[in-house]
Amino acid sequence: MNFQLNDEQQQLTDSLKRLLDSQYDFESRKKIVASAEGYSPALWNTFAELGLLGLPLSEEAGGFGSPAAEMVGVMEALGEALVVEPFLASTCLAGRVLDRAGSEAQKQAVLAGAVEGKIRLALAHQERGSSFELAVATSAKRDGAGWVLDGEKVVVLGAPMADKLVVSARTSGKPGDTAGLSLFVVDAKAAGVSMKSYRTQDSMRAADVTLKGVKVGADALVGAEGGGFEPLDEALDFASAMLCAEAVGAMKFACETTLDYLKTRKQFGVTLGSFQALQHRLVDMNVATEQARSITFLACARLDTGDAAERRRTVAAARVKIADNARLVGQEAIQLHGGMGMTLEMKVSHAFKRLTMIGQSFGDADYYLARFAA
Repeated sequence: MNFQLNDEQQQLTDSLKRLLDSQYDFESRKKIVASAEGYSPALWNTFAELGLLGLPLSEEAGGFGSPAAEMVGVMEALGEALVVEPFLASTCLAGRVLDRAGSEAQKQAVLAGAVEGKIRLALAHQERGSSFELAVATSAKRDGAGWVLDGEKVVVLGAPMADKLVVSARTSGKPGDTAGLSLFVVDAKAAGVSMKSYRTQDSMRAADVTLKGVKVGADALVGAEGGGFEPLDEALDFASAMLCAEAVGAMKFACETTLDYLKTRKQFGVTLGSFQALQHRLVDMNVATEQARSITFLACARLDTGDAAERRRTVAAARVKIADNARLVGQEAIQLHGGMGMTLEMKVSHAFKRLTMIGQSFGDADYYLARFAA
């Protein structure tokens, strides 16, 4: 398998890295994290101008239809800079669901605006007590030609800055059933929608969303009634693969900044990098990062084949490997930096937090290991 980006992919990745190097240094990131919005609207518009927001979306939706493997370089660059903008939540998750199951009218009305950076999306799916399973208790009941939604969603990534929510709700069956699960596009400011917003441990923005008697029209239904499981499952696997690529970028940063620290920090009159034991630990970090990158490419390749069973199996394997290797790299980076690595003034501590949260997003290592075994 070819793990190298082609010329066009490399040019896009290099352009994104130059942008982030010039406009998204660590001090700028801290200001963005502390801002009321929690992200940079100006940078989001620049992402749209570069075409990033349309990369994983189909041409029918105004995007470019890039295969998952072509997204690896972009996600690595975002992970290396620890970008907090809701690219994954809006484009790779909610946008992906709508692109796979939405009508042409929905794609034109919502996704076209998302590609242009004018509309931000969020997937409201996870519920309290559901663990990482697709167990949905939120209900959608018919109300004339439309629907009424009632329920609660937790840890909805990107919800505080979202204009539209893609909501999973049950139109029939019981929680845990794959049949009877439907998807709806809901205005984030619709009557009956309330949010409790907060900042996650890795400086992202999320919210718990309550839906109380939310009325939507018939055109809000995404795809067929009761047919929401497959597009939702595919989008979660796609986002998981993108998370793997983002983790590789954060791991690369952790390796590089740790190497620089060992080259400059002195103890007993010599640099820390001269100690062979520490050199061996740094080698282990780099090996773990390359292993993570390899299995990320494999997972992305399986996503592009369209085989659902193989996709689920390979993505599960990748998530287990990424969780284990990200933990190793993150912990080693902190330990090799010593006490300095624990301070919020050091970017490596934020990389460790992001890697830890990636290991828990959409499912932890135990969840994906059980899925792989099944």
